[in-house]
Amino acid sequence: MSEEFRDKAVQWDEKVTAQVAKRPERKQEFTTVSGMPLRRVYWPWDAEALDVEGDLNFPGSYPFTRGVQPTLYRGRFWTMRQYAGFGSAEETNARFKYLIEQGQTGLSVAFDLPTQIGYDSDHELAAGEVGKVGVAIDSIEDLARLFDGIDLSAVSTSMTINSPAAILLAMYIGVAEEQGADVSKLRGTIQNDILKEYPARGTYIFPPQPSMRIITDIFAFCHQQIPLWNTISISGYHIREAGSTAIQEVAFTLANGIAYVKAAIEAGMDVNDFGERLSFFFNAHQDFLEEVAKYRAARRMWARIMKERFGCTNPRAMMLRFHTQTAGCTLTAQQPDNNVVRVAFQALSAVLGGTQSLHTNSRDEAFALPSQDSVQIALRTQQVIAHETGVADTVDPLAGSYCIEALTNEIEKKANEYIKQIDDMGGAVKAVECGFIEQEIQESAYQFQKAVESGDQVIVGVNKFQTGTAPPTNLLRVDPTVRKMQIDRLGKLRNERDNNAASASLEELRRCAQGTDNVMLPILDAVKKRVTLGEICGVLREVFGEYTHASQC
Repeated sequence: MSEEFRDKAVQWDEKVTAQVAKRPERKQEFTTVSGMPLRRVYWPWDAEALDVEGDLNFPGSYPFTRGVQPTLYRGRFWTMRQYAGFGSAEETNARFKYLIEQGQTGLSVAFDLPTQIGYDSDHELAAGEVGKVGVAIDSIEDLARLFDGIDLSAVSTSMTINSPAAILLAMYIGVAEEQGADVSKLRGTIQNDILKEYPARGTYIFPPQPSMRIITDIFAFCHQQIPLWNTISISGYHIREAGSTAIQEVAFTLANGIAYVKAAIEAGMDVNDFGERLSFFFNAHQDFLEEVAKYRAARRMWARIMKERFGCTNPRAMMLRFHTQTAGCTLTAQQPDNNVVRVAFQALSAVLGGTQSLHTNSRDEAFALPSQDSVQIALRTQQVIAHETGVADTVDPLAGSYCIEALTNEIEKKANEYIKQIDDMGGAVKAVECGFIEQEIQESAYQFQKAVESGDQVIVGVNKFQTGTAPPTNLLRVDPTVRKMQIDRLGKLRNERDNNAASASLEELRRCAQGTDNVMLPILDAVKKRVTLGEICGVLREVFGEYTHASQC
């Protein structure tokens, strides 16, 4: 780039700035939704710190900024994995089969709140919540109903479950064995990310330290028994939903990832082995350019963390492979059809950012769990992007954009500053226990809400362009009798199982939990003997205790 052109660019900018003084732009300052300043125009020198070979390199090559596969979607499209679950196992099974018929290429299970926090449907705290935000799963028999007629050896299944992840994974293995599947070839993911639960989501049971022990037990078990299974989905999605910025989403997610890797290494595992089965989960928020840059920055950062911090030499273990879900927090009850447009742009940013898997939210989710018609539109959104827009036909098409590369660099820089701060505190577990991450998210959420209420942040149909739109009809309603059905099933299961064998399996679990043996083996034995999720969590509660809110350090 010649000095003459630089001088011309400076003169051009001065001229435009003078014009703006007489005829102001729309805003005094332009920023991304996360608050990063946006220049009027980006020039080559705005990204001159970029080392094309060291920072970008080739697609499918370290540091994977341009994607983890050399041909990306020219080989095959991302997995279209719509998140689904409500009511009984039979109802959710019907939704799964409908989505598969409509072209979905992977399953994703939503569990109800009692399941997520380790209570059976007949527990007093489960009243009013059974089947409401996901499917009710109390035993391996429920999970068998959930996947009835679905060959687990032929699908990839993601399960959004955290504190009881070991139990749901054991049930899944048990059902697959009953189907006659080769367990060693099962493919899927358990979320299993407890560190983001404490500050951002809240479905935790046990304190951080024993929770980390369960997670590393899962890592070790899966490496031996189901080597193709993704043992964790380190989730920024819920951090962003709780109100974080894009920079915080990347920083806190990768800081949690660092904590999991350290814990696994300390437990005697090889980063080059278990690193291949780590996966991530990000939010696709509303600021299009920032989101594309966010995914690219996260990939580059994780590759460098694994190589430079942990001495990883296996390129596959350095890859940040991730699932994306469009931002539930951006869906509005006002003018809900606008949500279709929001979701389309969010999904497009995820594809341009190189996601491996994608869920698109439905237009009516600000009111209820999605109706079947809305789910179809959400899936069709992905299919239109894949088959009609052409964006999947070339790898990393926005690479080289001065703006995208500058934003990618800035997100990496700012996120690394956060990670350094967390390192200085003693790591992510300490940062969680001290309430640091929670405080940072809350402050960002507060600032965003202030911007919405002042009108600085426009939400179409909410604080601008309002109309008196009637709420949608045909909303999905969960039958409240699902709890009675689950209670009846639990009573029947406990009457018909071998209760002596069930009790013996729980005592073995207690022994392992009190010691250092891997808890996955007794959990697997227990679920096969028809021990319920609540009974297993009850024993672990007795041994590990329950988590209370973070202290202030």
